[in-house]
Amino acid sequence: MYHPGMRSKPLLLPDSGPLLGTGYLALWLLLQTTAQPYWTLPFGLRFAALLLAPMRYWVWFLGAELAAAAGIGLIHGLPPGWSSPALHEMPGFVAMMGCMWLLRRLNLHASLRSPQEVTRLLLSVLLVVTTTTAVDAALLALLHSPSSPELMVRAIAEELLSHYLAILIVAPVLIMLLHTRMEKAALIRLFMDGLLVLVPSMAILLVLSVRAAPQPQFARVLSLAPVLFFAFRHGWRGASLAMLITSLGMTLVDWHLGHTPSTAAAYLFLAVAGTGALMLGSATDALRRSSKRVAEQNVYLGAVNRRLDQLAHQLRDAARGNLQADENQRRHLAAELHDELGQNITAIQTHVKLAQARLREAGMEDVSTSINNILGHMRRALHRLLDDLRPAVLDEFGLFRALDEGPIRDLLTSAGMRYRTALHGDPRLLDDDTRTAIYRLVQESATNTVKHAHAGEFGLRLRIGERNGAALAVLDLRDDGSGLPNRLPRGGRGLQGMRDRVTSLGGQFRLRPDHSGVHLRILLRSNRGTAGRPQQN
Repeated sequence: MYHPGMRSKPLLLPDSGPLLGTGYLALWLLLQTTAQPYWTLPFGLRFAALLLAPMRYWVWFLGAELAAAAGIGLIHGLPPGWSSPALHEMPGFVAMMGCMWLLRRLNLHASLRSPQEVTRLLLSVLLVVTTTTAVDAALLALLHSPSSPELMVRAIAEELLSHYLAILIVAPVLIMLLHTRMEKAALIRLFMDGLLVLVPSMAILLVLSVRAAPQPQFARVLSLAPVLFFAFRHGWRGASLAMLITSLGMTLVDWHLGHTPSTAAAYLFLAVAGTGALMLGSATDALRRSSKRVAEQNVYLGAVNRRLDQLAHQLRDAARGNLQADENQRRHLAAELHDELGQNITAIQTHVKLAQARLREAGMEDVSTSINNILGHMRRALHRLLDDLRPAVLDEFGLFRALDEGPIRDLLTSAGMRYRTALHGDPRLLDDDTRTAIYRLVQESATNTVKHAHAGEFGLRLRIGERNGAALAVLDLRDDGSGLPNRLPRGGRGLQGMRDRVTSLGGQFRLRPDHSGVHLRILLRSNRGTAGRPQQN
C-alpha cells in the first residue's frame, strides 16, 4: 500500500459562488476562442461544471455564461434582444440544468473507475446532448425559418457531434483534476510518456499534414494511436489526456497551415475512437485494481497459510510431546508393575513352595495347587498388561523381529488366523517415536481384526527408506474379513486412535475401500534419523 504522501491531491473547488462563477467565466472565454464547427469546448465545460459543482452554485455558472455571451455580442455590435447570443445560450443551459438535476437525483457520480461507471456517464452525456440539441433546434426553427430540411438536419448533426466531442474531451480531464488522486510515480510516468510518445506523434502529424490528400486524413487516423497507447498504459486518465492533446494538435495544425477545418467524418472518427479509448482505459484500470487486490489477497493468504503451518507444527509438536509423555508414563508404570507386582508374585510362589510340604501333611495339597494356578494366571495377565503398556520385545529384539515374531503373531495365530509379513528397509533410520507408533498401529489393527473382522488372514507390509533427507515409512495393513460396518459403533476408539496417532506424527492415514476386509495405508515421516544406533532387525 502506498503512503498518502505519494499521491497527488485533487484540486479543491472554492466554497464560494462568486469565485466559482469568475473561474468558470475565465475558462469559458478561454475555450470560446478555440470554437469551431466541430470543436465547441465551452459546452463540455458547462457539462463538467454542472456535474462536479454543488447545485447551489449553478446559478453563478448561468450568470457567468450569459454575461460572457452578452459581452461577445456587444463586441460584435449585435443589439440586445432575441438575436442576442446571451438569449440563445439560455434555453440550452436551462435544458442542461434540468437534465443534470434529474441525473444527479438518480445517483449519477463523477467517476470513471469502472466500465460500468463510464457507460453510465456516456449514456448521461447522450441524454444531455440530445435534449439540448432538440431545444436548440426548436429555438432555431422558431426564430429562423430554415431554407431547406437538409440544412436543418445537417446543423442538428453538427451540433450533436460537436457537443458530444466537447464533453468527451473536457469532462474526463476535469474529473481527473478535481475528483481523483494519482500516485506521483504514475504522474511521472505519464509525463515521460507524453514527451516520448505524444510529442513525436504531433511532429509526425505536422509533417504528414503539409502534404496533399490523402496524407492529411491518414495523419489524423495515425494520431489516434497514442490515445490507445495511453489507454492501455495509463487507464482512463491517460486516454482522456491523450484525447485532449491529440484533438488540440489536430486543430492547431489545421489553423497553423491555413487548412479548412477537418470534416465531420474525421471528428466522428475521433469521437468514436475517444469513446472506445475511455472504455478501454477504465477496463484497464479495473483489471489492474483487481490484479492488485488478488496479489494483496495472495500475500495475505500466504501469511495466513504460513501461520497455519506454524500452528500445525505446534499442534504436531504438542501431540508428539503428549505421545512421548504417554509412552514415558507407560514405561514407568510397566517398570513399577514388573518390579513390585512381579516380585511379589514371585515371593508368594516361593513361600507357597516352601509351605507345600506342610500343606501336604495337613491334607491341603489342593490349596497349594489352586494358589499356584491363580499366581500363574496373574503372572500371564501381568505379562499381557506389561506388553500393552510397553512392549519389551520392541526394546529387546528391534522393530522387524517384534513385528514378525513377537506377541502380534501369537495373538493372530491363537485366533486361528494366518499372519503374512513383508518387511523392507532399515528401522534404524526411524526415531524411537516412529518405531513405537508403527508397532502400536500394527498391534491395534491386529486386535481390531481379531475382535471384529472374522478374518482368516492378516497381512502386514512395511517399507522404510529415505527421501530428501527424511526417513519415510509406508505401512500397509489389510485383512480379508467382513470389513467395516456402514455405521461405526459409539465409543469405538480403535480407528480414531490410530488416525490421531498418525496425525500427531505429521503422517497420512488412509482407509482404502476394498471389496472385502479392511485396508489401511499409512505414511510416516521421521525427520530425525538414528542411523548408527545399534538395533536388531
